[in-house]
Amino acid sequence: MASVEREVEASAAEIWAVLSDGWTYSAWVVGTSKIRSVDAAWPQVGTRVHHSVGAWPVLIEDHTEVLESIEPSHLVVRARGWPLGEARVSITAEQRGVRCLLHLEETPTKGPAAWFNNPLFDAGLRLRLSEMAVRLGAQAAGRAGREQQPTD
Repeated sequence: MASVEREVEASAAEIWAVLSDGWTYSAWVVGTSKIRSVDAAWPQVGTRVHHSVGAWPVLIEDHTEVLESIEPSHLVVRARGWPLGEARVSITAEQRGVRCLLHLEETPTKGPAAWFNNPLFDAGLRLRLSEMAVRLGAQAAGRAGREQQPTD
């Protein structure tokens, strides 16, 4: 399991607005190249974003399914990219004044990715999650008409 925290210049509600728009998924999820379709009720439990992972001409078509959804602060999904495997990804947005603390956690659960449970693999996942937090914060700030400011 890998996890990261990042404070962003967006509210939990602004983060939720991005999370609840399945068509933006490829804009903030590292590795997802395009969205093929989004279930109408996304992000209700059981709904899916159908996506492609990778780069042309080697694309894997699969989906991500909502496991838990608590507006505006918590989303848990099962992200699939077979034959690479699948993972449980949790995103929590904790309001902190005008900003919010994003907590992202990813646990490979099935397939080859789950077999590589070691510190080196987790370090790679943390880098991926860090970039996802940056992108998610930027998407939320941009929707609200603000430029995302670096917090490092």
